[in-house]
Amino acid sequence: MALRYTTSTLRHLSWLVALLPAMSFAQKNSAHSNPAQTWTIGPFNRPVSSPILSPRPASSFTDPVSGQTVHWEATSTFNPSAVVRNGKVYVLYRAEDDSGEMKIGMHTSRLGLASSDDGIHFTREPEPVFYPADDTQKDREWPGGTEDPRLIEGEDGAYVLSYTQWNRKSTSIGIATSKDLIHWTKHGPMFPGKDNGAYHSYKSGGIVTRLSNGRLIAAKIQGKYWMYWGEVEIHLATSPDLIHWTPVENADGSPIAVLKQRVALFDSAFPEVGPPPVLTERGIVVLYNGKNGSSDGAPGLDPGAYSVGQALFSATEPAKLLERTTVPFLKPELPFEKTGQYVTGTTFAEGLVYFSNKWFLYYGCADSLVGVAVSAERK
Repeated sequence: MALRYTTSTLRHLSWLVALLPAMSFAQKNSAHSNPAQTWTIGPFNRPVSSPILSPRPASSFTDPVSGQTVHWEATSTFNPSAVVRNGKVYVLYRAEDDSGEMKIGMHTSRLGLASSDDGIHFTREPEPVFYPADDTQKDREWPGGTEDPRLIEGEDGAYVLSYTQWNRKSTSIGIATSKDLIHWTKHGPMFPGKDNGAYHSYKSGGIVTRLSNGRLIAAKIQGKYWMYWGEVEIHLATSPDLIHWTPVENADGSPIAVLKQRVALFDSAFPEVGPPPVLTERGIVVLYNGKNGSSDGAPGLDPGAYSVGQALFSATEPAKLLERTTVPFLKPELPFEKTGQYVTGTTFAEGLVYFSNKWFLYYGCADSLVGVAVSAERK
């Protein structure tokens, strides 16, 4: 079917001017981006030269599916999302246990929760807060687990989670909601009934947000919520309520592609959705993860390495790409970003918050650890 939205002008979104009293646009970007691109978020620097979350082999809980005591964050803690709540930063991160085969994707993943007063030093909950269970989603989530969260706050104060459901056969984007980040309601896959063709195995979804009173809140455009989703190609979906989603499709029923790979650049293998995008006065800023190609990749990056770039889409036409960075602003450089399950290295961004007049970007390191990058203070 044809695209399900109409074009309007920026005058219909005059409220955008008041959205961003605290937002920092890089008037002069870092050395990793084009100085002419003043719409980007950042620039970012690493405040510490070590990971902020690491595996804890002693952590245990009773798994509801197997009934066994498992060490749920024994091998890896990575790919975090984040929100600001009650004056603190809360990070929801992927943790892998020590079950299964010793290779990527073959442990069971669950989501842990950690909180921080400064965005850098975290206190963790002793048990995971989101995981496979003997519920309606068991067939999609067991034994692979619940992976790679993207977390946003709704206009009513409730939290909406998009995450990867992995049963070691195929993936799908699951949707869940919570009022306290501890207790969750699972709503099932984002596209129920679409388990074939382009929708056979899909992952990575970021819901468009706006900055309001220091928090990123789900944003409506043309009366609907929007999500950028997918890896290899990035697509779009819309929703009336943040739970039920409809893909934006071409006339032949395939999902439209709004971002693709580029030869000889950091995303030459493919792009993949990063943290929830941000609606700004310049447009929708999409931070995304690019995988470098093995034969036609960017110089200075190892083949297969993941780094982070930014793309700008129209504020009124979310499918319309306006600009895109040609070099990453964050890439694997430090030892802990290149040491772990994914030895080539990743700075895989999934969490973005505005906190203490700064942007905090949380990312996974080599599928094993959690790192953070922070912008300069801007009011």
